[in-house]
Amino acid sequence: MLVVDDEPPIRRFLRTSLSAQGYRVIEAEAGGTALRCLRHTALDVIMLDLGLPDMDGLDVIADIRRQSSVPIIILSSRDEERAKVQALDLGADDYVTKPFGMEELIARIRTALRHRYQAQGERAVYNNGVLSVDLVRRIVRVGEEEIRLSRREYDILSLLVAHAGKVLTHQFILREVWKTPTNVQYLRIYIKQLRQKIEPDPQEPRFILTETGVGYRLHEPY
Repeated sequence: MLVVDDEPPIRRFLRTSLSAQGYRVIEAEAGGTALRCLRHTALDVIMLDLGLPDMDGLDVIADIRRQSSVPIIILSSRDEERAKVQALDLGADDYVTKPFGMEELIARIRTALRHRYQAQGERAVYNNGVLSVDLVRRIVRVGEEEIRLSRREYDILSLLVAHAGKVLTHQFILREVWKTPTNVQYLRIYIKQLRQKIEPDPQEPRFILTETGVGYRLHEPY
């Protein structure tokens, strides 16, 4: 995997921590170096800081996506919602704000790698031990109880299932489900309805997680 960050202590920390987990780590201190590395090296994951000395990290994401579908995890001190949304809309797979815990980062890496190795398209079945979704038979269950969803509720849930573990921005969901410009408030209403039907406690959701100001993530079953 490639770590792109202009701070040597951060690169050293990640190299040491990730190597201890069995990952082979390559380092780059600038966007141009990272793009050259991408052209000449097979990479499983790219961890990218947005504040680079030669290029804006958002431009690096766009350049990577023109060349490759390799998962990109943003590691940045920029905590603004707009930066997160821009990065995800440009094709980043996840966004972790500095400072971060290694356990969280390792979990995000594993999720990205699972997506990398999965066949393209929707997974057939999602099951986290309580909630199960069969996309072939269009059956949703909580425990043993079959849950009836409206067409729109099911479309949103199936989209989240197809990208389980990944943050989906409000605008991405609206484009994929509504197909036409739509107020994000409609999405919030449907998410609330979905939670009422599938969450053990809708006030403390465990399955459909909110990324404040950005979008939603379906909890990845392990």
